[in-house]
Amino acid sequence: MNEFTLGIEEEYMVIDPVTRELTSHDQKIVEAAQKIHKDQVKAEMHQAVVEVGTGICKTTEEARKEISQLRYTVSQLAGEQGLRIGAAGTHPFSHWEKQLITEHPRYNEIVNELQEAARSNLIFGLHVHVGFQSRELAIHIANQVRYFLPHVFALSTNSPFWESRNTGYKSFRTKIFDKFPRTGIPDIFNSIEDYDNYVKLLIKTNCMDNAKKIWWDIRVHPFFDTVEFRICDCPMLIDETMAFTALFQALCAKLYKLRLQNMEFISYSRALINENKWRAARYGIDGNLIDFGKEMEVNCRNLILELLDFVDDVVDDLGCRNDLNYVHKILEHGTGADRQLAVYQQTGNFESVVDYITTQTLIGAK
Repeated sequence: MNEFTLGIEEEYMVIDPVTRELTSHDQKIVEAAQKIHKDQVKAEMHQAVVEVGTGICKTTEEARKEISQLRYTVSQLAGEQGLRIGAAGTHPFSHWEKQLITEHPRYNEIVNELQEAARSNLIFGLHVHVGFQSRELAIHIANQVRYFLPHVFALSTNSPFWESRNTGYKSFRTKIFDKFPRTGIPDIFNSIEDYDNYVKLLIKTNCMDNAKKIWWDIRVHPFFDTVEFRICDCPMLIDETMAFTALFQALCAKLYKLRLQNMEFISYSRALINENKWRAARYGIDGNLIDFGKEMEVNCRNLILELLDFVDDVVDDLGCRNDLNYVHKILEHGTGADRQLAVYQQTGNFESVVDYITTQTLIGAK
């Protein structure tokens, strides 16, 4: 199957092992990692962030090897600088005001335009790319798959704390990112021309200088023939990253299969999908989501099991069943947010939560 190739990007926290605060690595981790992984390790806007990205992978198995290697390499190189890495949507207690911005024209420009919204955007996400034959096909699948974003997002929630506060949300990362323009669930686009015209209009009217400044939860990538899923918090465990990657890949394959049979999943409006996104951010997998077909609230866990049934007939062709099966473990053990909250409840201190995150981040890294 040439279709549905994968690429994964993750953003990691760089942590001082003594204070457990976020700290600048002065780009030393990136410089050292680039000697091993070339451009697969990058700086981000804040100096306490390291971003990694796999190459183009045919299967989740291949992607798992790469992401495990990247986590391991970045962690080893951080260790050489006397630092640690951690994977979560937000840091439990560090304040953004103390964090340094990476010196780079693109970041300077974003900070200059977005001001405090940019400086306070100290969050860590997971981006999963799924490849398509064409951008035309990609936009059709993106329209339909929007409905399922809150379901996968609920599983990925991993940012309950912000600046030493229990926010009451399972994912506060999304609340922070909402301050940016062009974020959240996108509207429906009738065709790729429709989407490209939108992009051209925004560039022509100086809303943005290129399409990479579209920060939606899902987008047809401006340069690659991929649908990029951007809604998830950065997962603590490699197993979680791979489960969400498998789920996104399977959803794309299933919706494509329906299309070949002249069937389409309903494309719901942004306003409706947003209701489910809010619930997923607030309650994670412990709340109810709305089933818009039935016009009723349904237990989120049940909807996730229904979702697994929905994609089941494409999973073996893709070879991602092992990775997808981990979703059952998340339903059993809780999301990253649930586990962070449990550690905080047991210990009453955020340092223990950070230690838990940094330990979990390296399980399976090699």
